[in-house]
Amino acid sequence: KEKEKQEKTVENIEEHTHEHNHDHAHENIKVAFFLNLIFAVIETIGGFLTNSVSIFSDAVHDLGDSISIGISYLFEKKSKKIPNSEYTYGYLRYSLLGAFVTSVVLLVGSVAVLFNAIPRLWNPQEINHDAMIIFAIFGLLINGYAAYKTSKGQKTNEKAINLHMLEDVFGWVIVLIGSICIKVFNQPIIDPILSIFLSLYVLFHVYKYFKDILDIIMEKTPKGIKVEKIEEEITKKYDTVKDMHHTHIWTLDG
Repeated sequence: KEKEKQEKTVENIEEHTHEHNHDHAHENIKVAFFLNLIFAVIETIGGFLTNSVSIFSDAVHDLGDSISIGISYLFEKKSKKIPNSEYTYGYLRYSLLGAFVTSVVLLVGSVAVLFNAIPRLWNPQEINHDAMIIFAIFGLLINGYAAYKTSKGQKTNEKAINLHMLEDVFGWVIVLIGSICIKVFNQPIIDPILSIFLSLYVLFHVYKYFKDILDIIMEKTPKGIKVEKIEEEITKKYDTVKDMHHTHIWTLDG
């Protein structure tokens, strides 16, 4: 009876932790979605007012982020459903699907930014640098808070969304520095150079996330886990276990 009581306690703790982590992820994605959507609208207006391709392209990028985060939010919500006869492993991989959609939007958005920014290298245009500085400060504050809210995530979906937020924070740091340089040195060509640099930075990280997603889909052994070490520890600990073979270790959602 004591053993059954202990096992029940462990089960309750595990279930509570599982539900708490899911609720935490769900709420953080929701906050990131609304912050991104509101600021994307503000950025679009700012892009026209400043005539800055870096701000306008980032507005398009953030609007795409908002759409993908919204989709991720719905998938994250669905991933909380308990297993049933149709989904015997549960719905956790809907979260992974959200990460995939988010990464695709980042990829398309970055290519679109490059397409619009490169021609401006040969035809730089006048920029309202003072307004750029103001928008950059607001961008840092809003995206910094969103990055903080999603920084504790362990699941691939949360990590992909946190990448969005960190990329935006890093982007606004660069835009702030760039807008100050444009103001001081009167060099509007800095604006498209910033856009190109930021897009290449995002594409590099998108590649890494696509690789992580592919590893999970292909049921690769999770990072940091040594199959041989686990087999060795089990055979050493339990005298009744003489040998282990065909050991399979994988993750459902990263």
